[in-house]
Amino acid sequence: MQTNTFEKLRRFNMIMGAFHLVQGLLMIVFAVTVLGDINPAFKITITQNFLNYDTVAQRLFLDQKALFDLPFGILVGVFLLLSAGAHALISFPKKINEMYNRDLTKGINKLRWFEYALSSSVMIVLISTLFGIYDIGSLILIFIVNAAMNLFGLDMELINSRRTEGEKVNWGPFVWGSVAGLAPWIAIVLYMLGSGDITPPWFVWAIVGTYFVAFNTFPINMVLQYKKVGKWKDYLYGERTYIILSLVAKSILAWLVLFGALQPA
Repeated sequence: MQTNTFEKLRRFNMIMGAFHLVQGLLMIVFAVTVLGDINPAFKITITQNFLNYDTVAQRLFLDQKALFDLPFGILVGVFLLLSAGAHALISFPKKINEMYNRDLTKGINKLRWFEYALSSSVMIVLISTLFGIYDIGSLILIFIVNAAMNLFGLDMELINSRRTEGEKVNWGPFVWGSVAGLAPWIAIVLYMLGSGDITPPWFVWAIVGTYFVAFNTFPINMVLQYKKVGKWKDYLYGERTYIILSLVAKSILAWLVLFGALQPA
C-alpha cells in the first residue's frame, strides 16, 4: 500500500515539475525575444557602493560603480526551472527517490528546503530590484537571509523528527525562520516608502500582496502538519500541499514579477 502511495507521489512530482519546466522555458523565450522590444528602456544595473577619498576636500564620501546589467527576465525563468529541477531530482534517479521516500516516513523532505532556499531567494532578489535595491552587497545579504529562513524550515523538520512519543514540538526554528524572513521585506518597505510622496504602480501592490498571501501559506501548512489538524495528521498530505502551493504561488508571482519588467523606466 505504501509503495503504491509513493509511486503516485512520484508521478505527481513529475507532473508538477513539467508545469514548472514549461513555464520557465516560456519566460526565458519571452525575455530573450519579446521583452526588449516591448520595453527596451527597462534595464537594471547592479552597482557597488564604496567609500572614496576626496583629495581636495580631504574627506571620505560614498561612491558607486556599475557592475553589470541584471538578466531580469531570464532569472524569472530560472526561478521556475529550479523548481522543475528539484521535482526531476526527486522523481527520476532511483537512489534519490528512495531517500526521498525514506525521509518522508520520518517527516522530513531535505530537497524541498534546499530548493526553496535557492528559488525563493532568487525571487526575493528580483523583487528587491523592482523596488530600487541595486547595491550588490544589499542583494547578497537579502539572498542569504532568505535562504537561511528556508534552512530553518529544514532544521525544524530534522529536530522534530527525533522527538519521542508525546514529546512537545520544538517551535524554535520556526520562530527564528519567521524573523529572518521579515528582514528582506523591511529593506523593501524602506525603499518603497523612502521618498515619502510616491504612489507605487499597481503591479507593486500586486507583487507585495501576492507574495504575502501566497508564501504565508507555506508556514501555515507547516503549522497544520505539526498540530496534526485533520488530514494533516498524515505527513504525506502536507507534502502534496507543499507541492501544490509551490506551483500555484510561484507561477502567479513569477508572471507578476515578469510583468513588472514592463514598467516605465
